[in-house]
Amino acid sequence: MQKEVYYNDRFASETLGRHLKPYLKNDMIIICVGTDKCIGDCLGPLVGTLLKKSNFPYPVYGTLGSPIHALNLKEKLINIKQRHPFNFAIAIDACLGEEENIGIIQVRQSPIFPGKGVGKNLPSIGDISIIGIVDSLKSDNNISLHNIRLGFVMEMAETITRALIKAAKY
Repeated sequence: MQKEVYYNDRFASETLGRHLKPYLKNDMIIICVGTDKCIGDCLGPLVGTLLKKSNFPYPVYGTLGSPIHALNLKEKLINIKQRHPFNFAIAIDACLGEEENIGIIQVRQSPIFPGKGVGKNLPSIGDISIIGIVDSLKSDNNISLHNIRLGFVMEMAETITRALIKAAKY
C-alpha cells in the first residue's frame, strides 16, 4: 500500500515512521540515489548523509561524499549486491511529478527507476522506495532541476531521515 505525506506536515515523520516500521528488518539496507551537483537531485545523498551522521543502525549507501548517481550506478549496485546479496533494500530518490504534488513524500511498494523523469534508462533499485516530489514535469527538466531551492530539499530530507530514525526506534 502506498503512503504519502506532505513534507512539512506536522506529523509527517511520525506517519511515515509508523508506515515504514514493518520493513525495517535485520537484513535491511538503505540506498540513496542522486547527486550533489544538482540541487533538484540531491535529496537521496542528503538523506544518506543525515542517516550516517545519526548513527542509523542499518547500512546506508549514497551520501554527499560518496553519491550513487547515473554515472556510477551500475558499478555501485554491483558492489552493494556483493556485500548484501539477499538484503531487503529501501531506495530513496527525488522525483518529478504533477505541479500540485510538489512537496509530497511517497512510500511505494515498488523500486525506483532513476533517471526516468529525465529520459534515462537505468536499472531499478530497491524492494520499496521513498520518493520526494521536488518539481513538476516540465518540457525542460534540466533547467527546472537547477532552480529548486536547497532549503526545500533539505527540509524534505530531514523529514525522511526523522521518519526512518523513528521507524528504527518503534
